[in-house]
Amino acid sequence: MKHMLELALDTFGDITDGTDGKPLHAAQVIRNLVDEAVLADDVGVDAIGVGEHHRADFAVSAPEIVLAAIASRTRRIRLGSAVTVLSSDDPIRVFQRFSTIDAISNGRAEVILGRGSFVESFPLFGLDLKQYEELFNEKLDLFAAVLKEQPVTWQGALRPPLNDQSVYPKTESGHLTTWIGVGGTPQSVMRAAHYGMPMMLAIIGGDPQRFVPFADLYRRALKEMGKPELPVGVHSHGYVAETDAQAREELFTDYKRMRDKIGAERGWPPMSRADFEREIAHGSLYVGSPETVARKIAGTIKMFDLARFTMKYSAGPLSHTKAMRCIELYGRKVMPLVREMVG
Repeated sequence: MKHMLELALDTFGDITDGTDGKPLHAAQVIRNLVDEAVLADDVGVDAIGVGEHHRADFAVSAPEIVLAAIASRTRRIRLGSAVTVLSSDDPIRVFQRFSTIDAISNGRAEVILGRGSFVESFPLFGLDLKQYEELFNEKLDLFAAVLKEQPVTWQGALRPPLNDQSVYPKTESGHLTTWIGVGGTPQSVMRAAHYGMPMMLAIIGGDPQRFVPFADLYRRALKEMGKPELPVGVHSHGYVAETDAQAREELFTDYKRMRDKIGAERGWPPMSRADFEREIAHGSLYVGSPETVARKIAGTIKMFDLARFTMKYSAGPLSHTKAMRCIELYGRKVMPLVREMVG
């Protein structure tokens, strides 16, 4: 079964700089993000994802509320998280919030479940980081049970059991699209296959080719488990401007600031201009003119046989004005070119 190709965007609601070069208040960043999503809807982008973080450099800690605001101002774009940190949330509340967005948006909601690459939510919500694996596995199991939209009888180790418990509101269609975000371990791939959920690969550095075995493993596992073929998606960073030189110039400083800040926490060396150029040429940065970005996206789609490609267009302090121009070029120019190239 061939899945219809979707071309999407996502953002973590990065705290951007204003025209004076100073960081905007998170409140303004959230309002700008809603405007960005409205533009994405206008220019034909298929889906938009909003990330969840609990730290000073990102404005969004409650993506569902932002998505509900976007739902009320858009017509056709699909609305998802990027990702929902299920380990530090309540699976029943997550389902309820997304089934509510689904109602507001006439069936456009979807959720991408993940463990998140940041861990601030664990101490914030009183959870033990030592239970990182256990929390995700158990909560995913409960979420999968709730997704059936039938009374839930379920038992785990970390919360009291449920006995014939109904969860409301149900979705109108009886189905909430749920992806699992995978960072690149065979266990995560097998987990997505086991629950029969589409898989979103987060490829944020290095040659995308390295991740192809994960897509192959996922498809093989689905087949062996007797499950239908399911969509595979890829999420990577990118930026579009009128020319290659302009895109690189406009992005470099802000992308470096974002990456070096996170890198300092994680023990990565600062990123040089040569690293940046190498990542554009051979890695997972989709940066350049519409033609350049479209060619690279089309190559990745063919490499993985993707059902969805998602480009994270926000990059640390990169301004709202530049983000808007990037979204417009992505929708009006990159997407038609990609569809032409993929055939």
